[in-house]
Amino acid sequence: MTLIRRTAAAALAAAAAVLALTAGCAAVPADDGRSVAPAHPSAPAGAGAPRLRGIALPSWSAEDYDSPAAGRYLRDIAATGAGWVSLTPTWYQSAPGDASMHTTGETASDDSLRRIIREAHAAGLKVLLKPHVDLPGDQDRAQIRPADPAAWFAAYTRFITHYARLAEDLGAEQLSVGTELAGTSRDGARWRAVVRAVRRDYRGPLVYAANYDEYAHIPFWDDLDLIGVDAYWPLADRPTTDVGRLRAAWRPIARQLSGFAARHHRRVLFTEAGYVSQRGTTTAPWSWTVSARPADDEQAAAYQALLGAMEGERWWAGVCWWMWDDWPDSGETPARLAYTPHGKPAEEVLRRSWRR
Repeated sequence: MTLIRRTAAAALAAAAAVLALTAGCAAVPADDGRSVAPAHPSAPAGAGAPRLRGIALPSWSAEDYDSPAAGRYLRDIAATGAGWVSLTPTWYQSAPGDASMHTTGETASDDSLRRIIREAHAAGLKVLLKPHVDLPGDQDRAQIRPADPAAWFAAYTRFITHYARLAEDLGAEQLSVGTELAGTSRDGARWRAVVRAVRRDYRGPLVYAANYDEYAHIPFWDDLDLIGVDAYWPLADRPTTDVGRLRAAWRPIARQLSGFAARHHRRVLFTEAGYVSQRGTTTAPWSWTVSARPADDEQAAAYQALLGAMEGERWWAGVCWWMWDDWPDSGETPARLAYTPHGKPAEEVLRRSWRR
């Protein structure tokens, strides 16, 4: 999910199309981070493996992961029953057509990343390292379309292999090779070269985190260990706390994902899924500012519906919820309206589901 500073809201037309669809109508790691062979040729690999239960802890500055709050956040995440945390060091490029990306004062330092990965392991959490590339301001990273693709992919390979080496050195249990880069992700040959380069430095399972309206167009899933989807499908055309209605909205989506997983012999991990605690979040899960009206009950209903709808689905590898608490003094959305489930009914939904 792109930040409120770099909003990744999909176009309303795309949302309407998905709503119309919902109205009508894969190797995945086990919990120890290992890949599992398919049970039979038509089954997604890893069917029956433990599901990933995770929560994202993004960073917005070089020192966030060095914050005194970091250890507390990790312990609070583990207390929900989560077994994983997703960490998101972010580089930036100045314009969509640029040929390279760079660190800024908003990029988590390598030292802070080393520290928080060690702290996560000490708290009993496995780590999905999920590096991001973003644009400044409110621009969507899906708009990145380099004027010189060869130069951009060379720069991107340097960026992602840097984190592949860190992930290997620090024992991160899973690595994402990219997130929501729809402007480049149809270039299968160049992305396959990226994956090959990453595998030379990192021996664990690999995923790419595709936006929900992007995943079907990715040509390199078979080079990865699982299919990653940032699952921000709109579930309703008006605000609702009706869990049954929200679960029904997931059914056609689940059918599509089940077939997709079977065709690629890989399960699907929701590399992100989340809902702000605002009225209308089920109509636009990607939006940080869908309303100024708090709606803890709608957020909790959406959590309950997703977990209930996916229970028993053999193609589903689990979820990394977006996101835990923001860092002190960095939040642009008040906590009572933000994505965090912390201290809200949605946190209790997680505890009931994950700790039973």
